[in-house]
Amino acid sequence: MSWWHPAVTGSLRLATAATCVVALIHRLFWGLSSNTIAGENFFAYLTIESNIFFVVVWTISAFDAFHRQTDPRWLVMLRTVALSWTTTAGIVFAFLVWQAGERAIRIDVPWSDQLLHFFLPAFAIVDWAFAAGRRPAPWRVVPIVLAYPLVWAAVTMWRGTLIGWYPYYFLDLRQISGPLEFVLTGGAALGVFAVVSVALVLISRRRYARRGMGVSPSPRRP
Repeated sequence: MSWWHPAVTGSLRLATAATCVVALIHRLFWGLSSNTIAGENFFAYLTIESNIFFVVVWTISAFDAFHRQTDPRWLVMLRTVALSWTTTAGIVFAFLVWQAGERAIRIDVPWSDQLLHFFLPAFAIVDWAFAAGRRPAPWRVVPIVLAYPLVWAAVTMWRGTLIGWYPYYFLDLRQISGPLEFVLTGGAALGVFAVVSVALVLISRRRYARRGMGVSPSPRRP
């Protein structure tokens, strides 16, 4: 029995969701122990919000894998959205850590952050690419993926003007060169969301594209 057997896939997805919960809890208490306002604003981070959504979706996906051979269309859309958000958060976070070092801004990266930003999304992408029973993701999921960071950014900027705090330095005009850098950095981040979501849709359609070239897809149980 290969690792992508539905029962194994369901178990691995459930373990992934549980690991994400452990990492979120550790990250919460790690932030609170730092005695900074950042710890009190735990749920304001895009990474935290997207990973909470990831836990919910991957838990549903795990139990669904135990009971049926093919993911329903609505679950495919949810998985695409959740994985797009968490993967992009990891890419952007890596860029922010690099930029912070260039600017002599300290960013600590505990093991929970490493799990949330890098290891869990990487494993979830492997699941996405090779697990059996996945339908092709629809293209309409891409604007859905983009809608969340836009709404999040609008709320975050409004909230930041009230409390004087922003979850990421490039949102704070006091820490960057000006509006142009804000627009360029924000636009680049949004571009990563778009590229990641498009890539996931293409990966999900790979198996079905092979059919048109006369290559049989991986066998599935009836």
